[in-house]
Amino acid sequence: MVDKTGVAGAADTDAAAGADADAKSGGKAGAKTGGKAGGKTGAKSDAKAGAATPRERYRAQVRAEIKEHAWKQIAEAGASALSLNAIAKQMGVSGPALYRYFAGRDELITELIRDAYRSLADAVHAAAVTGADPAGLAHVLRDWALADPHRYFLIYGTPVPGYHAPEEITGISSEIMADLLTACAALEPDEPATPFAAHLAGHRDWAGDHPAPPAALHRAITFWTRLHGVLSLELAGHFTGMAFDPALLYEAEIDDLRAPRG
Repeated sequence: MVDKTGVAGAADTDAAAGADADAKSGGKAGAKTGGKAGGKTGAKSDAKAGAATPRERYRAQVRAEIKEHAWKQIAEAGASALSLNAIAKQMGVSGPALYRYFAGRDELITELIRDAYRSLADAVHAAAVTGADPAGLAHVLRDWALADPHRYFLIYGTPVPGYHAPEEITGISSEIMADLLTACAALEPDEPATPFAAHLAGHRDWAGDHPAPPAALHRAITFWTRLHGVLSLELAGHFTGMAFDPALLYEAEIDDLRAPRG
């Protein structure tokens, strides 16, 4: 959490002023300790090593706290109710102060979505490089979703009204599908084609440049849609009161999806 004395300051002092103060004090301290020559050498060394300046570290700290408050808002009222002004009030700063860190609601949502997709893509890829089959990747997906349902619904739930994700977000989500396609292609390379698989042979833009055959495309997209269907219903509480174990239903879906086609 960010030190509120650095963020709030006086009534008309914003977080940027605190960052400037940190940067200046850090620079003066370095000059006094190492002398002018030493300070210059250290600065060059830090730049080459990619070390963050005090101001950059402060900025990253404040952005992280803003996102932390944003996730709490999403958990309480949903992404459509996200408000930078409300977050500013919770942090004890003026609304304009937060706009130094995020240009607006959409930029903040994009950052949250990017973080969520990156987290899932990294988890799926970590399993994929160890040779996980589609079932293994399916378990990674469920574990990730159950760990933070609000994060899951931000990227796979109802779209936020008026928000459009940039192309870079689509690129991260494509990484997840690429790993699933690779796993499906290795499952049963000789399985017979279906009418839908034949259709996908000419409608595969969603798969990018992945070389998976049409049958693997069909299996991957079927895995994706059916498992997300079960997960979405479970996380939204639609199985509550039905007296069965959603984990066993999910497992049954995986077994059925792994069965040979024909």
